[in-house]
Amino acid sequence: MSTFNVPTKNEVSENNQAIFNQLEKGLGFVPNLYAAFAHSETALGNFLAIGQGKTSFSAKEKEVINLAVSQVNECIYCLSAHTAIGKMNGFTDNQILELRTGNASFNSKLDALAKFAKSVAINRGGATQKAVADFYAAGYTKGNLADAIILIGEITITNYFHKTTNVAVDFPVAAPLEIELV
Repeated sequence: MSTFNVPTKNEVSENNQAIFNQLEKGLGFVPNLYAAFAHSETALGNFLAIGQGKTSFSAKEKEVINLAVSQVNECIYCLSAHTAIGKMNGFTDNQILELRTGNASFNSKLDALAKFAKSVAINRGGATQKAVADFYAAGYTKGNLADAIILIGEITITNYFHKTTNVAVDFPVAAPLEIELV
């Protein structure tokens, strides 16, 4: 159990209160993980700036990366959040479970992306030559590779933050995978 509390709006700085207001307006609530970043005067704003940056990937492609990497890092908070977001982006429950394994048999381009993201995460940044070659063969570019690494870094930040703080999951909890990742 975590002793890392989730601060309320009244317990954070004025700057973070303004960010909380924006999150409430956009999402309807402030996710616990984001609120926990607000213990710092700057962490929440800095993290959200990364996530709000432009990317060459669609919302669906971003969720492919988020799900594959969060599974490698075994982050139940992010798996739960991105299962919900994945559904909002049109993935089925079965597709989400498959994406978590680093595969997408239902779409060859997303399959290459999922395998690439998983390879980067498992190998601590050093994707296999096969994963990179398959990524390019699927039609992705060097620019996409750079954007993918940024997105992998972004989700890894939240994975690590939750694994360290263990703040309460405030999304429907993702089902466990029935298979082991290899």
